[in-house]
Amino acid sequence: MKKFAIGVIIALPFLAILSTVTSAAPKTLTGEIMDSQCALLGGHDKMIHEGQTEKECTLACVAIGGKFVLFDAATKSTYQLDDQKKASAFAGTKVKVTGDYNDSTKTIKIAKIEKGA
Repeated sequence: MKKFAIGVIIALPFLAILSTVTSAAPKTLTGEIMDSQCALLGGHDKMIHEGQTEKECTLACVAIGGKFVLFDAATKSTYQLDDQKKASAFAGTKVKVTGDYNDSTKTIKIAKIEKGA
């Protein structure tokens, strides 16, 4: 029992450090909810058909296998989105996405999406 108690006492500081390292504050990023194909090309310019809106282009590309992503045109950065259903409601729209960001996978775990960026 003493060994167990000593082990717990020794482990507590390490657990506290680990929880601090793994829990990041939510981050807010701005951009357009776009399809992954157009984001890869830097925007809709090469894929959009005449008379088509950004929303229609995004939905058409997702229908053929693309994924909804957040694309920041100013920095040419693309962020994967964990919740495709939440993102679909904002297809082709400039938004602010708040959530936990995983830098290694460039994925946002969406907490909130709101119009306007």
